[in-house]
Amino acid sequence: MSTYTTLSAETEALVESQREILDAHDDRFEAAKELTTNLGAHWREGHAAFGFWTPELVDDVGPAEVRLELLTATDGVDLTADEQTVEFERHVVETRREGEFTWAAVEGPRPGTRDQFGTLYRLTYESDGERETVTDPFADSLPFGAYGPPELYDTARLDAERADREYFERLRRDGVEPHASEDDGLPRFEPATSMLEIHPGTATESGTLAGLTRQFETIGEKQADGDTLTPAERNFAGYDAVQLMPLAPITQNEDELGYWLPQTVGDDSLQVTVGRPDMVNWGYDIVISGFGTVNPAILETRRPDELVDFIATMHTLPEPVKVVFDIALGHADNGALPLLNEAWLAGPGMYGQELDYTQPVVRAGLLELQRRKMDFGADGIRVDGAQDFTNWDPEAESEWHDDEYLAEMDRVTQEVAGVEYRPWMIFEDGRPWPRSDWELASTYRTLIDQHPHAYQWGPVTFAHNTPALQTFWATKWWRVREVADMGANWISGVANHDTIRRGTQLEPEPPFSQPQINRYLGDSEPEKLDRAYNNPASTVLFHAFMPGCPMDFTHANMRAPWGFVRDTDAVWNLKVLAEEENFPQWQVRPEQFDDDAHFQRLGEWGFDSRDEMSEFLGLLADAVEMTDYEKADIATLLNTMGTPIGDDFTVDELEQLGRDWMRDVADFANLAHWHDEQGDERTAFDLAVREFRHDHDWVAGDLGADDVLDYAYPTDGTVLYYGHRSAPDGGEELLFVAVMEGVAETVVPTDLAGVDSGGWELALASPGLGVAAADEPLELADSDVALFVRSLD
Repeated sequence: MSTYTTLSAETEALVESQREILDAHDDRFEAAKELTTNLGAHWREGHAAFGFWTPELVDDVGPAEVRLELLTATDGVDLTADEQTVEFERHVVETRREGEFTWAAVEGPRPGTRDQFGTLYRLTYESDGERETVTDPFADSLPFGAYGPPELYDTARLDAERADREYFERLRRDGVEPHASEDDGLPRFEPATSMLEIHPGTATESGTLAGLTRQFETIGEKQADGDTLTPAERNFAGYDAVQLMPLAPITQNEDELGYWLPQTVGDDSLQVTVGRPDMVNWGYDIVISGFGTVNPAILETRRPDELVDFIATMHTLPEPVKVVFDIALGHADNGALPLLNEAWLAGPGMYGQELDYTQPVVRAGLLELQRRKMDFGADGIRVDGAQDFTNWDPEAESEWHDDEYLAEMDRVTQEVAGVEYRPWMIFEDGRPWPRSDWELASTYRTLIDQHPHAYQWGPVTFAHNTPALQTFWATKWWRVREVADMGANWISGVANHDTIRRGTQLEPEPPFSQPQINRYLGDSEPEKLDRAYNNPASTVLFHAFMPGCPMDFTHANMRAPWGFVRDTDAVWNLKVLAEEENFPQWQVRPEQFDDDAHFQRLGEWGFDSRDEMSEFLGLLADAVEMTDYEKADIATLLNTMGTPIGDDFTVDELEQLGRDWMRDVADFANLAHWHDEQGDERTAFDLAVREFRHDHDWVAGDLGADDVLDYAYPTDGTVLYYGHRSAPDGGEELLFVAVMEGVAETVVPTDLAGVDSGGWELALASPGLGVAAADEPLELADSDVALFVRSLD
């Protein structure tokens, strides 16, 4: 049996540090910003320091009753195993409370590393004869998910051993000029030229960061050796940044047993059945607790080192690639309720629970969690739903945007490999969304105006854009024109995780009174959707002609299925499933459903075809609407109507069907299934467009006063964009022409744009388009595009 001892002097030092910090600051928030850096578990070369914010214990639990429980596995633990039973030594040691904080410095715990499973920890106390525990929202490792105990982890070693230290040292040496408002001289990572959004859970066969690392390592090796990339690999290349969808620990389905199941508890031992977290989720259903570490469901080894390994791989590619984290701190899933003390939360909200940004420790704690997550080595931060950071004004009976908190997020600096720096800052902010006039009223510039170095998601990128609709490019013209005039600090493009989902929610065959689908995009719904979000005309428009930072989405590049996946919510799963009623028609070809590789769980329910699945979802959607989402009534109504797979459903069975749907869709969307489906000509074209932007990066600036972007008027059944712009240094010109949608049109590009005809060379043309010269007639069908370049040197 190991020995664990609370170190009196070191514990007193933690308490004294708290006192000194509070005494040094009149502003509680400023004090909390310093105090929260000490919270969590920190390995101190020989002992561990633990700090908890415990306001919920102050009035009801005496200081002497609260102990620190330490659990150390007696044998090796295989963190990759689906399930195993583990024996832990259990030690309970003294803590010290000072006001709302509980501290302990302990000798004996084992720190976790890449190769070593560390000691687990949590606070424990007795209440009404029951043993209660308090977890650590500032945990550095959660191998069994947010609802299992955290692991003491040696994060200093993790940073010291990273393979991209030279990358950060170059930043310190070369740096960039700090913005005028940033007088501390710290370098800030510059914006990317183009970016790829990735969902780690479905981007590779393994659905892990390790799998993603291997994929980019292979691409990097081929690039270094001058080897040809496969069509599938091209879809990941040609970018200088990737944005990872959220990586934070997420909620779990309350109807599932979970991944930490104690079996027998003794005074000095604990036997637990542990599982490999395998939640399926987009990543936005976060629980705040453990936000600073990584969701173990996307870690092959369950070691946080995987994230550092991925970042280091991207930074050391032949052409280094920035890594942007998608930070979702504007809400908490309802699953946060048993994990956080009530001071963190302001009450129910649109996405679960609102966070209390007015509470000083919460306000500082969230910023500290952001800092710790970004200290994995990210170059940039995308703030999800910045319009959702609000506080309630009881006198005005309305919410107000906490822009000062967003400014605090922008002030957080990172320290990686001994280098302090500022990340590239990106905000997604569609305010006044969800106000009814948001689509017209949103400027998408509020935070750029406040932080001129920052970027925002632009108006053609925001969630509700649906380019599969007929007249999209005509009715969105005013927004496209804004991108041209003021888009230098916008993330642009039409494909991301939200927009494709909005596409699958469209009615495939809408009534004549509603907006129609662009029939020229393809012969089937899947063809139309694929081409809407991976479209030659829009790809060249945003990557080769327009300002800002264009962003693509892996699933759009691969023309692979993508849907809303979340098997973690027992409450709303069926409602979400009902909202996906059009998914089969948009995303599933009949032969794909018939393939035994897909939809195995749904097959076991009795679905024999895509059409049966589509019929069932339509019935479910009707039942959800008619019953106002009363689950028992939904079951009764479905059983009364009858479905393709039976008429005797219970609520429990419907909920299980919802979970099976989510997992089958996630499996179906895994890109490993679609590598062999990639067209050589198409993927080569897409990559050539991205490479063109990097070779002509001046296009990232706004169009000048003499530049042109317009559409042919009258439309005559065709939305025909054309443009002409010149490099700021006068060295070259671009000539753009594309049928964004509609019937074929024959034009002479130089005549259309009103430019002289000499010296133009074809730079890019959509696959299969025959182009003679810029001053000769060119027939363009829907989505066809040509881009010409003329050197003036």
